[in-house]
Amino acid sequence: MATAARKPDMSTAEWEARQQLAACYRIFDHLGWSELIYNHITLRVPGESGAFLINPFGLGYDEVRASNLVKIDIDGHVLDGSPYPVNRAGFTQHSVFHRHLPDAHCIIHTHTTAGMAVSSCAEGLRPISFYAAAFIGRIAYHDFEGVTIRPEEGDRLIDHLGQRRIMMLRNHGTLVMAPTLPDAFVQHWALQRACEIQVAAGSAGTPVDIPADVIAVHQRDLSAIQLPVGPGVPDFQAMLRRIDRIDPSWRE
Repeated sequence: MATAARKPDMSTAEWEARQQLAACYRIFDHLGWSELIYNHITLRVPGESGAFLINPFGLGYDEVRASNLVKIDIDGHVLDGSPYPVNRAGFTQHSVFHRHLPDAHCIIHTHTTAGMAVSSCAEGLRPISFYAAAFIGRIAYHDFEGVTIRPEEGDRLIDHLGQRRIMMLRNHGTLVMAPTLPDAFVQHWALQRACEIQVAAGSAGTPVDIPADVIAVHQRDLSAIQLPVGPGVPDFQAMLRRIDRIDPSWRE
């Protein structure tokens, strides 16, 4: 199905958000984090109350473009006349957090092998690496209840999340949310690295836990780092340049 160019009545802010999100989908595919036509990265439309962008159901991440992202409301109803459907199972989960958490502007849910492996272990993420140490005490856990299509699960998701913004969905995958897409991206990247290292360490020998006092110092020092731009921006921009060299069609 052909894609359309930017519509005349579309705001500059929405078009920029579409390009940023489309680039993110392409980056995820490049990094091997896609899952056929499933999983989602959702992003609020700037300046519009209750409007979100999501991938068109049925397309691979490598086919996502700025113009074919679907604009939906908080209940998943299409707002932009897109011919593509929306995966109900995917947005049911995202809508719960977008509805109740004003700071959750970008939400990422994936089924990477490492993320699913760690989420399927009783220990969850262990404090055995540089990356994992940054997440200790910051991850919520939610037990698997089957495919996420029942609204009543939403209350339990919110309750289990509490004040955290990263969640391990037991036996299912990972969930990361943040005020900006670059912030969510870099947190997902670091969480993915932590999970990959944990899986590899388990095969290599007996993992050694980092002591709690060292973790506290590590997290304190990380939080003291000041960037001239927002969290994740340099990381995301570096990946954007790489994906642009491979295939710039995400911009369309």
